[in-house]
Amino acid sequence: MTASVFDLFKLGVGPSSSHTMGPMTAARMFVGRLRDAGRLPDVVRVEIKLYASLALTGRGHATDRAVVLGLMGFTPAELDPDVGEAALLETKATQSLFLDGHIDIQFDEARDIVWLGHERLPQHPNGLTFTAFDRSGFPIGRKR
Repeated sequence: MTASVFDLFKLGVGPSSSHTMGPMTAARMFVGRLRDAGRLPDVVRVEIKLYASLALTGRGHATDRAVVLGLMGFTPAELDPDVGEAALLETKATQSLFLDGHIDIQFDEARDIVWLGHERLPQHPNGLTFTAFDRSGFPIGRKR
């Protein structure tokens, strides 16, 4: 079996693809499910819980940044680092993000990213969950 350098190395937001590319893709997929279910316009807030390994090394490996970028609609393969960085700075400054690139929702990183380093989901140490809430605070979408 042969492998090219392109099979071994991929562009990402941080030093670990399992801590960035996977969570970014999962966030993007979660938003896609909300869109496909017709629930995207109802979302006013999203909470992300990072478990075990993702939480313990997540800040250093940019997991938090990757998840936020995925919620905004960015993908690892097409991410322009300058555009991504500007979007993250805007999110932090305004405490809001453009879900799927166009729906403005509130986003307070300190509240909406929950770091659960000493909890583990079954099956895998790199676990995360997404929960979308409507205006009344009711969860309208959840995915592990």
